Parts: sequence; structure tokens; C-alpha cells
Amino acid sequence: MGLQSKIFNIQNEQEFEKITMEVYNFQAKNNPIYKEYIQHLNIPEPTCIREIPFLPISFFKTHTVISNTEKPALVFKSSGTGGQKSSHSISDLSLYLKSFNLTYDTLIGNPEDQVILALLPSYQEQGASSLVYMVDHLIKRTNHKLSGYFLSNLDDLIQAYNDAIKQGKDVVIFGVSYALLDLAELNPDLSQARVIETGGMKGRRKELTKKELHTILKKGLNTSFISSEYGMTELLSQAYSFANGLFKTGTTMRVLIREVNDPFNYIEDGKTGGINVIDLANVNSCSFIATQDLGKILPEGFELMGRFDNADIRGCNLLVH
Repeated sequence: MGLQSKIFNIQNEQEFEKITMEVYNFQAKNNPIYKEYIQHLNIPEPTCIREIPFLPISFFKTHTVISNTEKPALVFKSSGTGGQKSSHSISDLSLYLKSFNLTYDTLIGNPEDQVILALLPSYQEQGASSLVYMVDHLIKRTNHKLSGYFLSNLDDLIQAYNDAIKQGKDVVIFGVSYALLDLAELNPDLSQARVIETGGMKGRRKELTKKELHTILKKGLNTSFISSEYGMTELLSQAYSFANGLFKTGTTMRVLIREVNDPFNYIEDGKTGGINVIDLANVNSCSFIATQDLGKILPEGFELMGRFDNADIRGCNLLVH
């Protein structure tokens, strides 16, 4: 079985660790930027996941991070609010499709049973958004005329929700934070929808902590909880949060928590540190990314705590509690 096939057939943690080491060995040889980064670190050859060096996410702003010589089929770009944009060159879009479909189906449900409504105006305006690419495909999979995008026509979204509920459909609403706050001001009853916020005020509103944002949205949208999607331009895998506010990852992704002041050491579960992401779907770019997000690992998942003070403001920006 080839490496890419193995990535999407992981059954347990032992397989995840074994395949992760295979991906590391492949990228250490075939990714020029990552290879050079490892050489500069001058560290012993890793023998387990926790010894693998993680590439700072800022490299996606300054370099083309790619592990093969194929011409990219597509280049995703970040929203770039507050600084230089990150770019992620995708040589094989089928890996992204497999990754987000597998994770969504496992954690959220089958789109064929759903109506998906999207409130992502700023992402649509920027173009080359990995989030819009994902939501486009999920909407198509619903094969339902009520599914679609709503730029500023919030009354139409509420009507589509009501019509979908009457038809007995599950409703999922993807929304950028500021657009969901606009929707919440109308105080609709969306109690039967799963609302998934994707982060991002895009300079339209003041930044809020995740907790503050969800408190306002729950009240304004009459929902018992708000889900979040943890994803970014530099990743082809996602995590989703649920009623307890904790994120679960799919089979291609894992999160480790590093010390804030010593990025090559890890801290114990329950303590806050920097989030390192293993994303095996990134086999053609870099699967080992040190993000600028803060979080902690708990028994039921990981909690997103905010961002490093000196990190650029970006789509998933949060202030530290």
C-alpha cells in the first residue's frame, strides 16, 4: 500500500505513529525547506513522534513549502488580515477532498442528510480560500436546492433554515464570526441547527475570546451550543468542537502542546502551551507545523486558549483568556 493510501486507512494510534514516522522520513528527504530547517537544528534523527521537529507556520508566508516537484494544482491563500498572506501549494487536491470529507462525515455527519447554509462573505471575496473550497464541496454533496451561500441576505438564510426544518433535514450553518454576530442581532430561533463558526472578525468588529463570542451567539441564535472549526490555509485536515467546547480531530490529524518558551519540549496534559499540529494529509507539503495558537489537551479533546501575543492577527485569531 502506498503512503497516501496508508494515511487514509489508519485504524489505531500505533498505525498513526508508524505512518507519521514514514511521512517524516519522506519529507525530511523531499521537502527542501523542511530539510534545510532540520539541518540547521542539528538534532539527532527522530525515533518517535515527540522527537520530530515542527516547522514554524510563518514559513508558509515566506517560502513555497512543498515535498515534490509537481506543479501545484491550486494555491490556497490566507485572508492576510494584518500582515503577509500565507500560501499553501497543493499538488494533489484529492488529498484535501479525502481529508475534509472523512473528518466531516465522521465528526459532523453525512452531508446527504443535511442542508448546509454558509455565511462566509469575506472568504468568498478574497478568493483562493481553502475553507470556501471545502464548504463548496460539502454543499454539493447535500444535493439540495436550499443549501448555498448567503452574503448579506440574512433573512433569506433564516427562511432557508425554516424551510429545511419543515422538510425534516438536519441543518448545518458555517459562518465567519462577525457575520454570525450580525445574524444573532436578528435573534432568530436556530435551535435545531448546528452552527459552526470558523473564526475571524476580519477587522469588522472588536476581537472577542472564544468564550465571549459563543456566549453572545448562543443567546442571539437561541442555540444550546456553538461548534467551531479549527482549520487553516496551511492544513488539509480540520478539527471540530462540540458542546463541551473541546476539539476532536479526525484520523489524519493530531495535536501536541509545546512549552511556550522552549519549543522543543512538550508539557503535560491540562497545561497551556503552543499547539503543534501533525497533519498527515499534508504529505505533499509539510505535516509537522508549529502554529501560533495556544491550547491545552484534556481527556475529551483539546481546548483552544488563544494566540501568542506577537502572532499576526488572522482568520482564527483569538485573544488569550
